[in-house]
Amino acid sequence: MKAFRPGIVPSLVVAVLLPVMVCLGFWQLSRGEQKRVLMDSYAERRVAQPMASVELQETADPAFRPVSLRGQFDAEHSILLDNRQHDGKVGVELLQPFLDQATGLWLLVNRGWLPWPDRRTPPAFSTPEQAVNLQAWVYVAPGTTFQLHADPADAPWPRLVTTVEPDKLWAELGRNGYAYQLRQQSGPGAYRTDWPVVAMGPEKHLGYAVQWFAMAAALFGLFLYLGWHNAGRQHGNHHESNQHV
Repeated sequence: MKAFRPGIVPSLVVAVLLPVMVCLGFWQLSRGEQKRVLMDSYAERRVAQPMASVELQETADPAFRPVSLRGQFDAEHSILLDNRQHDGKVGVELLQPFLDQATGLWLLVNRGWLPWPDRRTPPAFSTPEQAVNLQAWVYVAPGTTFQLHADPADAPWPRLVTTVEPDKLWAELGRNGYAYQLRQQSGPGAYRTDWPVVAMGPEKHLGYAVQWFAMAAALFGLFLYLGWHNAGRQHGNHHESNQHV
C-alpha cells in the first residue's frame, strides 16, 4: 500500500476547515429549501381571498395573507427604512401607522419604496389626509436582521431606521398595535410595491452550496496529493542515503 505522510500542520488545517466547509454547504442547502417553501407559501396565499382586518389577530399563521383595510394614516410618525435598493438605485421604504376603522387597531403599513438619490435632502413623500381603502398583505420576516448598531429610540420624526420592530413602536407610542408590518399593494398613496419575497432566492443558496462543496473537495484532494507527495519524497531521500552508506 502506498505510504501517506501529509504532515502535522496540513492535517490540522484540513481537520478544522473540511468539516466547516461541508457544514456550510449543507446549511446553504437547508436555507435554500426554507426559501423555496417560503416562496411556495407566498404564491399560494397571495391569490387567496383577502380577509377582513378583524380576522388578523385571530390568525395563527398570518404570513403573506392578503387583508382589506379601511382607515387613516398617521403621517406624524413616519418611518423610513434605509438601505433599500431597486434596479440598482438607492432609496428607502416608507412605513406609517394606520388606524383601522373596523377594529380600532393600529397597523404599521409599508407604503412602498421611494428613491433617495441625494442624502443631503430628506426623501420627499406625501400622505393621504382622508380615510382610504387599502389592499395589503402581512409580511413576516424569515429571520432576524443583523445590525451593526441599534437604531436610536428617541430619534426625530420622520425616523430613519435600518430595521422595523412594530412592537417597540407601539410601546413607544402607547398604542394597541399589530405585531407585524403590512405591505401595501398598488392603490391610494402607494409608492413602488413590487416586493421581492426574499432578498436571496433558493437558486443562489444552491450555488453557494456547490461552491462550498467544491472547495471542500479541492482541499481534500490537495491534502491527499500532499500526503502522497511527501511520502514519495521522504522515500526517495531515504533511498539515496542508503546508497551513500
